[in-house]
Amino acid sequence: MEFKELTKKDAQIGLAMELDKLMKTMPEGQKQVVEQDFDGFKRLFGKFINSTGPSVHWDKIEKLPQDAIQPYAGLPCPDDKESIRQMLDQLVVIKLNGGLGTSMGCSGPKSVIPVRNDLTFLDLTVQQIEYLNKKYNANVPLVLMNSFNTDDDTMKIIRKYSGFNVSIKTFNQSRYPRINKESLMPVAKSCRTDDDIEAWYPPGHGDFYQAFSNSGLLEEFVDQGKKYCFISNIDNLGATVDLNILNMCLNLNREFVMEVTDKTRADVKGGTLIQYEGKLRLLEAAQVPKEHEDDFKSVKKFNVFNTNNLWISLPAIQRVVDENTLDMEIIVNPKQLDGGVNVYQLETAVGAAMKCFDNASGINVPRSRFLPVKKTSDLLLVMSNLYTLDHGSLIMSPKRMFPSTPLVKLGENNFKKVSDFLSRFGSIPDLLELDHITVSGDVTFGRGVSLRGTVIIIANHGDRIDIPTGAILENKIVSGNLRILDH
Repeated sequence: MEFKELTKKDAQIGLAMELDKLMKTMPEGQKQVVEQDFDGFKRLFGKFINSTGPSVHWDKIEKLPQDAIQPYAGLPCPDDKESIRQMLDQLVVIKLNGGLGTSMGCSGPKSVIPVRNDLTFLDLTVQQIEYLNKKYNANVPLVLMNSFNTDDDTMKIIRKYSGFNVSIKTFNQSRYPRINKESLMPVAKSCRTDDDIEAWYPPGHGDFYQAFSNSGLLEEFVDQGKKYCFISNIDNLGATVDLNILNMCLNLNREFVMEVTDKTRADVKGGTLIQYEGKLRLLEAAQVPKEHEDDFKSVKKFNVFNTNNLWISLPAIQRVVDENTLDMEIIVNPKQLDGGVNVYQLETAVGAAMKCFDNASGINVPRSRFLPVKKTSDLLLVMSNLYTLDHGSLIMSPKRMFPSTPLVKLGENNFKKVSDFLSRFGSIPDLLELDHITVSGDVTFGRGVSLRGTVIIIANHGDRIDIPTGAILENKIVSGNLRILDH
């Protein structure tokens, strides 16, 4: 055996021994779940240790077949109420709910941040599904994939929906150990999360398939005759149940459908669809060799990106899990812990399993189905008069003259946290005619402000700018000493 092979083998043996030691710190009754998690982690670690070279060879990328990505506009629209009910009764809606609101300065699950009229991401989701169930007398369940970071809080919060016409189920994604960058061994000293929360992580949404199967929910839904799940991120407010796409999945017997949308210059990081070794697959930025990064970002060569709205056949998920044919590229995510220790967390992405399914396709959907809220700049858009609320769904105002949303850049120091952001607006400005706004420094807005065209407001260090109540700023640059100039 070569030296390299031996060290790989040693690393795997060493890891298994460390995990066994950790296992001994667990009470008997709780060992089963941890064992399942550790088995999954050993598989992931084995793949990480043994991976050689790039996962995609650039010159092997094939031209996308004509029918690989279907246009949304060409989909037939079902209109008979009874057939819609029958379709919906074969659907399960799954929201990825493992993330915290820390990037927006909030504690607890991201899904409980209020985004519109004091309604949270979770409230809006429940409203959408309840409306479908009532309108068509259907029974679409909502399933939340939580992580150990969000589970306790989420369980308390969903009690308030008990009177709603929606069956809500939850399951937890795995809890994996972070490994030391040098030794590749777990940094945890015991299995209890509370002993050292930094030692553990939820391994990305690619963990969905195994965790969903482990929970018993997959089998339960298949036994009930459910055929498809619609999966999306809880913070994508555009990801609503679409009857035309569901109809297509059922009629064409698709096993995996990925919603993609046209790429703009702002979307250069998003994964795209390629044909590779005869199969459709997701190509993520992390898999692209350095010398081809410009090709990957080019809007001409790869003109769509993955929205992470996925429609997947439940029996097909059962098959790939049972036959152990799931194969997803590993994302190695380096982190530094508070004490300065460098660690890796090994993750996978849910869309990367596309190549493991038969009869997969992309569907090119309108941009309105991709409305993620990652920062307060996104929050400004969804709270504004650009949108109206219709049974939990955000609809772009017909008064907006162009289909694209404005480009919003808010300064990190003063606007990053939701609480700071909200305190700086007397009311959310009118954005119907806005193209682009940049705000930097200590800036506040009075009530009833209207922003149009391109507006740039920059308060220099130590200065403060208060935009007066009722102000209309159209193509203006407002700088440190409150001079308002034509742009």
